[in-house]
Amino acid sequence: MKRYIPAILFMLCLVASCNHKPVGGSDTVESDSIVNTVVVDDRGYKVGVGDEAPLFTTVDALTGDTVRLADMRGKVVMLQFTASWCGVCRKEMPQIESRIWQRHKNDTSFALIGIDRDEPAEKVSRFVEQTGVTYPMVLDPDADIFGLYADKKAGVTRNVIIGRDGRIVMTTRLYEEKEFEHMVAVIDSLLATSPVTK
Repeated sequence: MKRYIPAILFMLCLVASCNHKPVGGSDTVESDSIVNTVVVDDRGYKVGVGDEAPLFTTVDALTGDTVRLADMRGKVVMLQFTASWCGVCRKEMPQIESRIWQRHKNDTSFALIGIDRDEPAEKVSRFVEQTGVTYPMVLDPDADIFGLYADKKAGVTRNVIIGRDGRIVMTTRLYEEKEFEHMVAVIDSLLATSPVTK
């Protein structure tokens, strides 16, 4: 009997780990009778560094033009999730405008997209005017784009930096100066790296 104890303990550990709920909770999505568990991290993200950025299609809040993340493959992309009611967003957005957008807006290998959470175009237009930002701002009805990247119960502001290969390089949450400085450096470094040619 003693020789079977290690095997029994191993099996019990396997069962326990399979039934363990990830820290931070999870969302369960059913697809074709297969249940996939999406882990939400302690900052509310469903995605992490190294993951492929979930694709989306939406419209520019000011121009009505269609915006597709898939069309930006090969570029360094910054997604900024925001909303007019978010005080921290209003503090961060002028920094994004001056420290990132104004420096890189003429670089064809860079794209910055503000994604306004669940607000109509008229409100987004006023928000853009109030904050003085000039980078593109797109609509996110029902926070569906937000929900691809983070738990819908989680808040803004947050930024996602995507490399030329479409994979996530960095995520931020709230506006913390040290993290913001690091994000600026990451973007600068990615843009300084020549695109891979085939």
